[in-house]
Amino acid sequence: MNSPSSVRSSETAAAPAGWAFDAVIFDMDGVITDTASVHSRAWKHMFDEHLARRAQQHGTPFRAFSHERDYRTYVDGKPRYQGVAAFLAARGIALPWGHPADPAGAETVCGLGNRKNVLFNEIIGNDGVRVYDSSLRLIRALLGRGLQVGLATSSRNSALILGRTPAAAFFGTIVDGLVSERLGLKGKPAPDIFTTASANLGVPCARAVVVEDAVSGVQAGAAGGFGLVVGIAREGNAEELRENGADMVVHDLAEVSMEEINRRIRLKGAAA
Repeated sequence: MNSPSSVRSSETAAAPAGWAFDAVIFDMDGVITDTASVHSRAWKHMFDEHLARRAQQHGTPFRAFSHERDYRTYVDGKPRYQGVAAFLAARGIALPWGHPADPAGAETVCGLGNRKNVLFNEIIGNDGVRVYDSSLRLIRALLGRGLQVGLATSSRNSALILGRTPAAAFFGTIVDGLVSERLGLKGKPAPDIFTTASANLGVPCARAVVVEDAVSGVQAGAAGGFGLVVGIAREGNAEELRENGADMVVHDLAEVSMEEINRRIRLKGAAA
């Protein structure tokens, strides 16, 4: 697999003449791979363990972690430790931040985040990774027309996940959680990972497209001044994605063509 910050722009042909964009930057979980559901399972397992333990210790009612109420609101698309902190704050739970080297399950933000990562890796190890074929078809079509593709994800597991798919070699740059940590990038909804990916490809943000499935992701794309932000509403959350910055919302990338992306960017530019 390529280095997460590698750039292969010199290996691609020039973009089609007269087109309004030069690159598309994809999120990974829920966009390229069907791993959003795996993350949700791992988050629920970890948080329910912690919440049950606290309920027993303090003699308070146990209220389980919910995919609809908690995953989508507090952790979806965010860097792991930020997701832990956001959910705990919502429940009125204060824990020390700790250190990334904390043992999995330690009573710190990092310890809980590390426990979630162990559970996630166990599920991936047992069940593998499913890829959305429609996403791969669009990526191959983009590359075939000389357009560039990049990956920007909060995940620190991109090498593990992509290594189990045929997608790893497609991306001209990969900006993941490990790259973000090394460069000091802010997590979504800040646009840092997308703007960094665009810069790595040598493409101005106004000539790049962001494809996301999380609210925090479309917020990041909108904040970064990208030519178009495409939201994928796999959770029946089309209106929520539109309200938070998606210029175009689909249920699957089978509904998207390069020509339609180009048309939408031109319409957006004309309306600005």
